[in-house]
Amino acid sequence: MNALIYKTLIPSISLRLSTRLTLILNSFLHFKAPLPRAMSSYSPQQVFQLKLDPLTGNSEWVVIQDSDELPECSKEPLLASTSYLDMLNDSHRNKAFRLAIDKTVTKPCHVLDIGAGTGLLSMMAARAMGLNGRVTACESYLPMAKLMRKVLHRNGIGKNINLINKRSDELEVGVDNPSRADVLVSEILDSELLGEGLIPTLQHAHDKLLVENPLTVPYRAVTYGQLVESPYLWKLHDLFGSEAKASDGIHLVPTGLETVIHFKLQQHPMHCDAIRKEIKLLSEPFKIFEFDFWKRPDSHGKTKVQIKMTDTGCIHAVVSWWILQLDREGTVFYSTAPSWISSAAKIGSGNWCDHWKQCVWFLQGKGMPVSEGEEVLLEATHEETSVSYNLSVLGSQTDIREHDQRIGDFQLLVSPERIATYGDSEWRLSVLAAVRKALQGRVNPLCVVADDSIFLTLLAANLSKTSHVISLFPGLRDKGAKYVETVAKANAFSMDRVEVPEKWKACLTMLDTHGKKVDLLIGEPYYYANEGMLPWQNLRFWRDRTLLDPVLSEDALIMPCKGILKACAMSLPDLWNSRCCLGEVEGFDHSVVNTTLGACGELPAPKESPCLPFCVWQCGEIKVQFTEHGICHGFVLWMDWVMDAENSIVVSTRPDHRYWKQGVKLLTKPVAVGIHGSKTTNEFGSTIIEAFFDPSSSELIIKHTFS
Repeated sequence: MNALIYKTLIPSISLRLSTRLTLILNSFLHFKAPLPRAMSSYSPQQVFQLKLDPLTGNSEWVVIQDSDELPECSKEPLLASTSYLDMLNDSHRNKAFRLAIDKTVTKPCHVLDIGAGTGLLSMMAARAMGLNGRVTACESYLPMAKLMRKVLHRNGIGKNINLINKRSDELEVGVDNPSRADVLVSEILDSELLGEGLIPTLQHAHDKLLVENPLTVPYRAVTYGQLVESPYLWKLHDLFGSEAKASDGIHLVPTGLETVIHFKLQQHPMHCDAIRKEIKLLSEPFKIFEFDFWKRPDSHGKTKVQIKMTDTGCIHAVVSWWILQLDREGTVFYSTAPSWISSAAKIGSGNWCDHWKQCVWFLQGKGMPVSEGEEVLLEATHEETSVSYNLSVLGSQTDIREHDQRIGDFQLLVSPERIATYGDSEWRLSVLAAVRKALQGRVNPLCVVADDSIFLTLLAANLSKTSHVISLFPGLRDKGAKYVETVAKANAFSMDRVEVPEKWKACLTMLDTHGKKVDLLIGEPYYYANEGMLPWQNLRFWRDRTLLDPVLSEDALIMPCKGILKACAMSLPDLWNSRCCLGEVEGFDHSVVNTTLGACGELPAPKESPCLPFCVWQCGEIKVQFTEHGICHGFVLWMDWVMDAENSIVVSTRPDHRYWKQGVKLLTKPVAVGIHGSKTTNEFGSTIIEAFFDPSSSELIIKHTFS
């Protein structure tokens, strides 16, 4: 992200591509947000889908009926946030499956497709065996099954494909299928390989749905790993170590409670190529597990791998990936290996894609120091849906270096990005300065923390010895209360000064505040488990401020006092290619799925691609064309939170702050741009951007024209 250049801007709707758009949405101190309209009611029908309201944090059930059209739940297409579009734009994946199916399905037979999606693999199998074969396609998710029907109809290939809207473990031979299947084609793989239920799905299929010794596509999968040192990956998991370098006196993870805030012990998907310059390889790649699709897998497995260190350093993480062998002969492969793996080990990988990444397993604490030539023993364990690791150094009996993953009694589980944010010195100092300024001169202040910020709760209680803090913790609830109680003593306050309501309520009354008006209403804003939301959906704080208006004092201070939406034009070729409209995919027309999957490109009016959340720094090739000619693929949007009335303290979530997601609005077509005054006749020199925000629904509409 070194290419990011920020310049001072006088707000204007006509913007050059060398500038960024600033849209002040409103001051929380002076304005009230309109409340959402009442929810529509539905009568029970076929399937219900849970939909989260980003402004309230509440969930509602959306009814999906078994009719021709999918419901319009919002301006965002129902399936836009799924990985289906990215998978279908992965040409290397599609070609590998087509080649393997053509080699495997060579005569009429019965093919079972589990997790059929849009029906691509089913259609490949039907085409490969001609008119006399039969395909049973199993797709449990009703919206996708409805979309698959449209794809089959468009391609005129539905007669030989029996689509069943059930889970595969609900299928019965003699009821849903006339016989067991001869061939299994399936792609139910995630970045970790096992996370989508590959093992239990294969077990049931071999037990109940397939003939003995069936043919399968894929044929085999092998997982690999590599030990690495990385300061960036270290910051994502060792809050105790990061906090030790801070000078603010706040102890989110006090000594003796190093794991009170922790990440989930699992492999975390990540585009490791994006941090290649921040990774030091400490070993050669090594093989971990092998899974054969053509036979029944075991639910549990263990293996030990002895690894010789190729460099001296500190092991912070295990980076892992997998290689698919799609055909029995071993001629068709697909790999999720990072780009630094040699071409021999990287057979079959190709274009950047977001649906399959590498995985990172974090070592707890500071990591494990090693020297070149030392040997490390990696013990890997797989369960039905996950893989875990344990490391120890092989040496003399007096050398006891073992990576211990044991944890304490109470843990507050948060994302690695949240751990890194809490450990970031610059972020902490900004927030501390804002709270200290807000508390200055106030005696016995009543402070309400409206969001899920445990850091603000500790700050408000620590900085003012006479304050009373009410933390609403709308997402954390009792977990937040338990955490604050656990660390209170280490942060020099008693729990009689901090209160977490037993039952969360959006509207406090004077009874809840013990008859006292609120002096400070603060938030980061941060809402637990909502990291996947679009940046401006944290304007939920604005709504919370409105609901709390009756209990605010006349001179109440609101922090943040302002939210600023910012945008910049960016070149994002990899992301655009993964989200662009589909035409033919391996010979099958998929154009009917574009609107439903939220594609960018030539969509029927008034449809357009939605804004979606991404960690922009992980989105493949990224160039910001501020000072040179280039191609614009869309706009990246983020929020800056102004924490004080003087506009002197700003917390930004811009793209070079890598612990935050930004919103991305991709263009219908990439646009050639140039510097105003030196552009060629085929380039645009400026753009007009208009943004419309609806506070009642958190919908943001972006309009743009190039000139």
